[in-house]
Amino acid sequence: MSSPAKKSRAESKAAAQRTRNRNATITAVLGLALVCFSYYFYQVFFTSNIETKGKPTYVIIRRGDDWKAALKTIEGTGAVVDKLSLHFVAKLMKYPEHVKPGRYELKNGFTNRQLINVLKAGIQSPLKLTFTNVRLRRELASKLSGQIDARPEQIDSLLSSPGYTRSLGFDTTTVLTMFIPNTYELYWNTSAKNLMERMKKEYEKFWTPARDAKREKLKLSRAQVSTLASIVEAEQQQHADERPRIAGVYLNRLKRGMKLQADPTVVYANGDFGIKRVLNVHLAKDSPYNTYKYAGLPPGPINLPSISSIDAVLNPEKHDYLYFCAKEDFSGYHAFAVNEAGHLLNARRYQAALTQAGIK
Repeated sequence: MSSPAKKSRAESKAAAQRTRNRNATITAVLGLALVCFSYYFYQVFFTSNIETKGKPTYVIIRRGDDWKAALKTIEGTGAVVDKLSLHFVAKLMKYPEHVKPGRYELKNGFTNRQLINVLKAGIQSPLKLTFTNVRLRRELASKLSGQIDARPEQIDSLLSSPGYTRSLGFDTTTVLTMFIPNTYELYWNTSAKNLMERMKKEYEKFWTPARDAKREKLKLSRAQVSTLASIVEAEQQQHADERPRIAGVYLNRLKRGMKLQADPTVVYANGDFGIKRVLNVHLAKDSPYNTYKYAGLPPGPINLPSISSIDAVLNPEKHDYLYFCAKEDFSGYHAFAVNEAGHLLNARRYQAALTQAGIK
Protein backbone atom coordinates (compact mmCIF):
# COMPACT_ATOMS: atom_id res chain seq x y z
CA MET A 1 0.00 0.00 0.00
CA SER A 2 3.05 2.28 0.15
CA SER A 3 3.70 2.21 -3.62
CA PRO A 4 0.93 4.56 -4.73
CA ALA A 5 2.03 7.14 -2.19
CA LYS A 6 5.56 7.00 -3.51
CA LYS A 7 4.25 7.44 -7.08
CA SER A 8 2.17 10.37 -6.05
CA ARG A 9 5.20 12.05 -4.50
CA ALA A 10 7.22 11.37 -7.63
CA GLU A 11 4.53 12.79 -9.84
CA SER A 12 4.27 15.83 -7.63
CA LYS A 13 7.99 16.29 -7.83
CA ALA A 14 7.94 16.03 -11.64
CA ALA A 15 5.02 18.42 -11.90
CA ALA A 16 6.84 20.93 -9.74
CA GLN A 17 9.90 20.62 -11.95
CA ARG A 18 7.80 21.16 -15.04
CA THR A 19 6.29 24.25 -13.45
CA ARG A 20 9.73 25.55 -12.59
CA ASN A 21 10.90 24.87 -16.14
CA ARG A 22 7.85 26.56 -17.59
CA ASN A 23 8.29 29.58 -15.34
CA ALA A 24 11.95 29.75 -16.23
CA THR A 25 11.08 29.64 -19.90
CA ILE A 26 8.46 32.34 -19.52
CA THR A 27 10.88 34.45 -17.51
CA ALA A 28 13.55 34.00 -20.15
CA VAL A 29 11.15 34.86 -22.96
CA LEU A 30 9.86 37.89 -21.11
CA GLY A 31 13.40 38.92 -20.28
CA LEU A 32 14.41 38.57 -23.91
CA ALA A 33 11.33 40.49 -25.01
CA LEU A 34 12.14 43.21 -22.50
CA VAL A 35 15.72 43.39 -23.71
CA CYS A 36 14.51 43.56 -27.32
CA PHE A 37 11.91 46.19 -26.54
CA SER A 38 14.39 48.20 -24.50
CA TYR A 39 16.86 48.02 -27.36
CA TYR A 40 14.19 49.08 -29.89
CA PHE A 41 12.99 51.83 -27.55
CA TYR A 42 16.53 53.08 -27.22
CA GLN A 43 17.05 52.86 -30.97
CA VAL A 44 13.93 54.82 -31.97
CA PHE A 45 14.37 57.49 -29.32
CA PHE A 46 18.09 57.98 -28.87
CA THR A 47 19.91 57.06 -32.07
CA SER A 48 20.36 59.31 -35.09
CA ASN A 49 17.55 59.21 -37.63
CA ILE A 50 18.36 62.34 -39.66
CA GLU A 51 21.17 62.31 -42.22
CA THR A 52 21.64 65.47 -44.28
CA LYS A 53 25.02 64.51 -45.76
CA GLY A 54 26.47 67.82 -44.64
CA LYS A 55 23.95 69.97 -46.56
CA PRO A 56 21.84 72.59 -44.74
CA THR A 57 18.33 71.16 -44.83
CA TYR A 58 15.17 73.09 -43.96
CA VAL A 59 11.47 72.32 -44.03
CA ILE A 60 8.45 74.57 -43.86
CA ILE A 61 5.44 73.33 -41.91
CA ARG A 62 2.53 75.38 -43.22
CA ARG A 63 -0.50 76.67 -41.38
CA GLY A 64 -3.23 74.06 -41.35
CA ASP A 65 -0.87 71.10 -41.83
CA ASP A 66 -1.66 68.13 -39.58
CA TRP A 67 1.07 65.93 -38.14
CA LYS A 68 1.01 63.50 -41.04
CA ALA A 69 1.40 66.30 -43.58
CA ALA A 70 4.22 67.75 -41.48
CA LEU A 71 6.07 64.43 -41.35
CA LYS A 72 5.49 63.88 -45.06
CA THR A 73 7.17 67.23 -45.75
CA ILE A 74 10.11 66.20 -43.58
CA GLU A 75 10.37 62.81 -45.28
CA GLY A 76 10.30 64.58 -48.65
CA THR A 77 13.77 65.99 -47.95
CA GLY A 78 15.24 62.49 -48.08
CA ALA A 79 16.96 63.07 -44.74
CA VAL A 80 14.87 60.59 -42.69
CA VAL A 81 16.55 57.20 -42.29
CA ASP A 82 13.65 55.27 -40.69
CA LYS A 83 10.21 56.74 -41.42
CA LEU A 84 8.31 54.16 -39.36
CA SER A 85 10.23 54.94 -36.19
CA LEU A 86 9.69 58.66 -36.71
CA HIS A 87 5.92 58.15 -36.87
CA PHE A 88 6.04 55.87 -33.83
CA VAL A 89 7.92 58.42 -31.72
CA ALA A 90 5.77 61.30 -32.99
CA LYS A 91 2.62 59.57 -31.74
CA LEU A 92 4.18 58.57 -28.42
CA MET A 93 5.33 62.15 -27.86
CA LYS A 94 1.87 63.50 -28.76
CA TYR A 95 3.09 65.53 -31.73
CA PRO A 96 -0.35 65.27 -33.43
CA GLU A 97 -1.72 67.62 -30.74
CA HIS A 98 1.17 70.12 -30.98
CA VAL A 99 1.85 70.85 -34.65
CA LYS A 100 3.27 74.38 -35.06
CA PRO A 101 3.85 76.05 -38.43
CA GLY A 102 7.30 77.42 -39.15
CA ARG A 103 10.65 76.92 -40.84
CA TYR A 104 12.75 74.25 -39.17
CA GLU A 105 16.28 73.00 -39.72
CA LEU A 106 16.82 69.26 -39.94
CA LYS A 107 20.19 68.93 -38.27
CA ASN A 108 22.46 66.09 -39.18
CA GLY A 109 22.47 63.46 -36.41
CA PHE A 110 19.10 64.48 -34.95
CA THR A 111 17.33 61.68 -33.10
CA ASN A 112 13.59 61.25 -33.46
CA ARG A 113 13.17 62.58 -29.94
CA GLN A 114 15.26 65.69 -30.64
CA LEU A 115 13.41 66.42 -33.86
CA ILE A 116 9.93 66.03 -32.36
CA ASN A 117 10.92 68.19 -29.39
CA VAL A 118 11.99 70.96 -31.77
CA LEU A 119 8.79 70.69 -33.80
CA LYS A 120 6.52 70.60 -30.73
CA ALA A 121 8.23 73.60 -29.15
CA GLY A 122 8.14 75.58 -32.41
CA ILE A 123 11.90 76.23 -32.27
CA GLN A 124 12.29 77.69 -35.73
CA SER A 125 15.38 78.43 -37.75
CA PRO A 126 15.46 82.11 -38.82
CA LEU A 127 15.75 82.96 -42.49
CA LYS A 128 17.67 85.69 -44.32
CA LEU A 129 15.18 88.05 -45.95
CA THR A 130 16.47 89.93 -49.00
CA PHE A 131 14.91 92.01 -51.74
CA THR A 132 16.75 93.58 -54.66
CA ASN A 133 15.99 94.62 -58.25
CA VAL A 134 12.53 95.89 -57.34
CA ARG A 135 10.78 98.64 -59.29
CA LEU A 136 7.08 98.27 -58.55
CA ARG A 137 4.99 97.72 -55.45
CA ARG A 138 3.59 94.43 -56.76
CA GLU A 139 7.13 93.18 -57.41
CA LEU A 140 8.07 93.93 -53.82
CA ALA A 141 4.96 92.20 -52.48
CA SER A 142 5.73 89.13 -54.59
CA LYS A 143 9.39 88.95 -53.50
CA LEU A 144 8.54 89.35 -49.83
CA SER A 145 5.69 86.84 -49.87
CA GLY A 146 7.96 84.27 -51.46
CA GLN A 147 10.09 84.28 -48.31
CA ILE A 148 7.59 84.55 -45.44
CA ASP A 149 4.14 83.21 -44.57
CA ALA A 150 2.16 86.04 -46.15
CA ARG A 151 0.31 86.21 -49.45
CA PRO A 152 1.29 88.92 -52.01
CA GLU A 153 -2.17 90.47 -51.77
CA GLN A 154 -1.84 90.82 -47.98
CA ILE A 155 1.39 92.78 -48.32
CA ASP A 156 0.15 94.80 -51.28
CA SER A 157 -3.03 95.68 -49.40
CA LEU A 158 -0.99 97.27 -46.62
CA LEU A 159 1.32 99.11 -49.00
CA SER A 160 -1.63 100.54 -50.93
CA SER A 161 -3.63 101.59 -47.87
CA PRO A 162 -3.48 105.41 -47.35
CA GLY A 163 -4.45 105.04 -43.68
CA TYR A 164 -1.93 102.33 -42.91
CA THR A 165 0.98 103.92 -44.76
CA ARG A 166 0.18 107.22 -43.03
CA SER A 167 0.48 105.46 -39.67
CA LEU A 168 4.04 104.55 -40.66
CA GLY A 169 4.88 108.09 -41.71
CA PHE A 170 4.56 107.65 -45.49
CA ASP A 171 2.02 107.78 -48.28
CA THR A 172 1.27 104.98 -50.75
CA THR A 173 3.97 106.29 -53.09
CA THR A 174 6.81 107.02 -50.68
CA VAL A 175 6.25 103.91 -48.51
CA LEU A 176 8.59 101.99 -50.81
CA THR A 177 11.45 104.13 -49.51
CA MET A 178 10.96 102.42 -46.15
CA PHE A 179 12.48 99.26 -47.61
CA ILE A 180 16.25 99.53 -47.47
CA PRO A 181 17.75 96.65 -49.49
CA ASN A 182 19.78 94.58 -47.05
CA THR A 183 19.72 91.15 -45.43
CA TYR A 184 17.36 90.82 -42.49
CA GLU A 185 17.01 87.85 -40.15
CA LEU A 186 13.46 86.93 -39.22
CA TYR A 187 11.12 83.95 -38.94
CA TRP A 188 9.10 82.43 -41.75
CA ASN A 189 5.78 82.80 -39.92
CA THR A 190 6.18 86.58 -39.66
CA SER A 191 2.85 88.17 -40.65
CA ALA A 192 2.52 90.90 -43.29
CA LYS A 193 1.82 93.55 -40.64
CA ASN A 194 4.71 92.40 -38.42
CA LEU A 195 6.98 92.57 -41.44
CA MET A 196 5.95 96.18 -42.06
CA GLU A 197 6.67 97.04 -38.44
CA ARG A 198 10.06 95.36 -38.65
CA MET A 199 10.95 97.25 -41.83
CA LYS A 200 9.95 100.52 -40.17
CA LYS A 201 12.32 99.78 -37.27
CA GLU A 202 15.14 98.92 -39.68
CA TYR A 203 14.43 102.13 -41.60
CA GLU A 204 14.73 104.21 -38.44
CA LYS A 205 17.99 102.44 -37.55
CA PHE A 206 19.36 103.12 -41.02
CA TRP A 207 18.65 106.84 -40.79
CA THR A 208 21.28 107.65 -38.21
CA PRO A 209 21.80 111.20 -36.91
CA ALA A 210 24.82 111.45 -39.21
CA ARG A 211 22.79 110.56 -42.31
CA ASP A 212 19.96 112.88 -41.28
CA ALA A 213 22.43 115.74 -40.81
CA LYS A 214 23.78 115.24 -44.34
CA ARG A 215 20.33 115.19 -45.96
CA GLU A 216 19.28 118.27 -44.02
CA LYS A 217 22.33 120.05 -45.40
CA LEU A 218 21.08 119.11 -48.88
CA LYS A 219 17.59 120.35 -47.92
CA LEU A 220 16.03 117.02 -48.84
CA SER A 221 13.63 114.77 -46.94
CA ARG A 222 14.46 111.12 -46.39
CA ALA A 223 12.00 110.13 -49.11
CA GLN A 224 13.53 112.63 -51.53
CA VAL A 225 17.02 111.27 -50.87
CA SER A 226 15.81 107.74 -51.63
CA THR A 227 13.94 108.93 -54.72
CA LEU A 228 17.03 110.65 -56.09
CA ALA A 229 19.11 107.61 -55.12
CA SER A 230 16.76 105.41 -57.16
CA ILE A 231 17.52 107.52 -60.22
CA VAL A 232 21.26 107.34 -59.53
CA GLU A 233 20.93 103.56 -59.12
CA ALA A 234 19.12 103.23 -62.46
CA GLU A 235 21.72 105.38 -64.20
CA GLN A 236 24.69 103.45 -62.82
CA GLN A 237 24.06 99.80 -62.06
CA GLN A 238 27.53 98.51 -62.90
CA HIS A 239 30.04 100.83 -61.27
CA ALA A 240 29.18 102.04 -57.77
CA ASP A 241 32.29 104.24 -57.71
CA GLU A 242 30.67 106.60 -60.24
CA ARG A 243 27.43 107.11 -58.29
CA PRO A 244 28.62 110.09 -56.17
CA ARG A 245 29.54 111.94 -59.38
CA ILE A 246 26.13 111.25 -60.96
CA ALA A 247 24.42 112.30 -57.72
CA GLY A 248 26.41 115.54 -57.89
CA VAL A 249 25.07 116.24 -61.39
CA TYR A 250 21.45 115.87 -60.34
CA LEU A 251 21.94 117.92 -57.19
CA ASN A 252 23.55 120.68 -59.28
CA ARG A 253 20.52 120.67 -61.59
CA LEU A 254 18.09 120.77 -58.67
CA LYS A 255 19.91 123.76 -57.17
CA ARG A 256 19.66 125.62 -60.48
CA GLY A 257 15.99 124.77 -60.96
CA MET A 258 16.77 122.70 -64.07
CA LYS A 259 14.71 119.70 -65.06
CA LEU A 260 16.50 116.48 -64.17
CA GLN A 261 15.90 114.99 -67.64
CA ALA A 262 16.73 111.51 -66.38
CA ASP A 263 16.09 108.79 -68.94
CA PRO A 264 15.31 106.09 -66.31
CA THR A 265 12.35 108.15 -65.08
CA VAL A 266 10.99 108.24 -68.64
CA VAL A 267 11.32 104.47 -68.89
CA TYR A 268 9.46 104.14 -65.58
CA ALA A 269 6.77 106.59 -66.72
CA ASN A 270 6.19 104.55 -69.88
CA GLY A 271 6.03 101.30 -67.90
CA ASP A 272 8.21 99.56 -70.49
CA PHE A 273 11.40 98.37 -68.83
CA GLY A 274 12.64 96.86 -72.07
CA ILE A 275 13.32 100.29 -73.59
CA LYS A 276 17.00 100.47 -74.56
CA ARG A 277 16.96 103.79 -76.37
CA VAL A 278 14.75 106.65 -75.18
CA LEU A 279 13.04 108.30 -78.16
CA ASN A 280 10.82 111.35 -78.61
CA VAL A 281 7.72 109.18 -78.43
CA HIS A 282 8.78 108.13 -74.93
CA LEU A 283 9.59 111.70 -73.90
CA ALA A 284 6.03 112.74 -74.80
CA LYS A 285 4.55 110.58 -72.04
CA ASP A 286 2.55 112.74 -69.62
CA SER A 287 3.49 111.46 -66.18
CA PRO A 288 4.78 113.06 -62.97
CA TYR A 289 7.66 110.59 -63.32
CA ASN A 290 8.70 112.10 -66.67
CA THR A 291 11.48 114.45 -65.55
CA TYR A 292 11.79 115.81 -69.08
CA LYS A 293 8.29 117.29 -68.70
CA TYR A 294 8.21 118.13 -65.01
CA ALA A 295 10.83 119.88 -62.87
CA GLY A 296 12.04 118.57 -59.56
CA LEU A 297 12.02 115.05 -58.23
CA PRO A 298 9.30 112.55 -59.16
CA PRO A 299 6.73 111.74 -56.46
CA GLY A 300 8.47 108.55 -55.40
CA PRO A 301 11.31 106.13 -56.15
CA ILE A 302 11.59 104.32 -59.47
CA ASN A 303 13.27 101.35 -57.75
CA LEU A 304 14.50 100.35 -54.32
CA PRO A 305 17.94 101.98 -54.28
CA SER A 306 20.88 100.26 -52.68
CA ILE A 307 22.61 101.66 -49.62
CA SER A 308 25.49 102.58 -51.92
CA SER A 309 23.24 104.83 -54.00
CA ILE A 310 21.61 106.43 -50.95
CA ASP A 311 25.03 107.20 -49.50
CA ALA A 312 26.14 108.54 -52.89
CA VAL A 313 23.38 111.15 -52.68
CA LEU A 314 24.31 111.98 -49.10
CA ASN A 315 28.00 112.21 -50.03
CA PRO A 316 27.96 113.63 -53.58
CA GLU A 317 31.05 114.51 -55.51
CA LYS A 318 31.47 118.29 -55.64
CA HIS A 319 31.90 119.49 -59.23
CA ASP A 320 30.29 121.76 -61.86
CA TYR A 321 28.93 119.07 -64.16
CA LEU A 322 25.34 119.48 -65.32
CA TYR A 323 25.18 116.79 -67.99
CA PHE A 324 26.31 113.24 -68.61
CA CYS A 325 25.65 110.41 -71.01
CA ALA A 326 26.93 106.88 -71.48
CA LYS A 327 30.40 106.51 -72.95
CA GLU A 328 30.57 105.27 -76.50
CA ASP A 329 32.86 102.38 -75.48
CA PHE A 330 29.92 100.69 -73.67
CA SER A 331 32.11 100.33 -70.57
CA GLY A 332 29.21 101.27 -68.34
CA TYR A 333 30.85 104.54 -67.37
CA HIS A 334 29.70 108.03 -68.41
CA ALA A 335 31.07 111.12 -70.08
CA PHE A 336 30.35 114.33 -68.11
CA ALA A 337 30.00 117.92 -69.30
CA VAL A 338 29.60 121.35 -67.68
CA ASN A 339 27.52 122.79 -70.53
CA GLU A 340 25.09 121.71 -73.20
CA ALA A 341 27.60 122.08 -76.04
CA GLY A 342 29.99 119.61 -74.43
CA HIS A 343 27.11 117.30 -73.65
CA LEU A 344 25.90 117.30 -77.27
CA LEU A 345 29.35 116.23 -78.45
CA ASN A 346 29.36 113.35 -75.96
CA ALA A 347 25.79 112.42 -76.89
CA ARG A 348 26.55 112.36 -80.64
CA ARG A 349 29.45 109.98 -80.06
CA TYR A 350 27.24 107.68 -78.00
CA GLN A 351 24.32 107.82 -80.47
CA ALA A 352 26.69 106.96 -83.30
CA ALA A 353 27.98 103.98 -81.32
CA LEU A 354 24.41 102.79 -80.71
CA THR A 355 23.60 103.05 -84.42
CA GLN A 356 26.76 101.22 -85.38
CA ALA A 357 25.89 98.46 -82.89
CA GLY A 358 22.38 98.20 -84.34
CA ILE A 359 20.66 99.20 -81.10
CA LYS A 360 17.36 100.94 -81.75
